[in-house]
Amino acid sequence: QVQLVESGGGLVQAGGSLRLSCAASGTFFRINDMGWYRQAPGKQRELVAIISRGGRINYADSVKGRFTISRDNAKNTVYLQMNSLKPEDTAVYYCNCNARIRSSSGSTNDYWGQGSQVTVSS
Repeated sequence: QVQLVESGGGLVQAGGSLRLSCAASGTFFRINDMGWYRQAPGKQRELVAIISRGGRINYADSVKGRFTISRDNAKNTVYLQMNSLKPEDTAVYYCNCNARIRSSSGSTNDYWGQGSQVTVSS
C-alpha cells in the first residue's frame, strides 16, 4: 500500500507562484505514473499534469507554459511548480500515483493524496 502526503497549498494573488509536493511512503515494489489532478467547485475533477517513471509528461492545455511537473524517483516524490497563477486555477489539488505492490508480476493500484487547497485571488 502507498500513502501520499501533500504539502505546499495556500492562498496567493493572481500572478503569483506556489510549489506543491507529494511524498509517497509505504510498502510497494515500484511506483509507475505520478500526477496531479484538481477539482473546482461545481466542476469535474481534471488531470493537470502526469509524469511517468521514465519522465514522459503530459499537461492539460489550460496549464501549459505555466506549470511544471517533476519527480525524484529516489525520494518517491512528485512536484508541481505553478507560476503565473490565475483565479481559474483555484481548486483542490490531488496527488495521484499508480503503484505495483508486491513484485514485478503483482497487481497495480491507484492512490490519492489528501488534497491541497489552492486559492488564487484577483
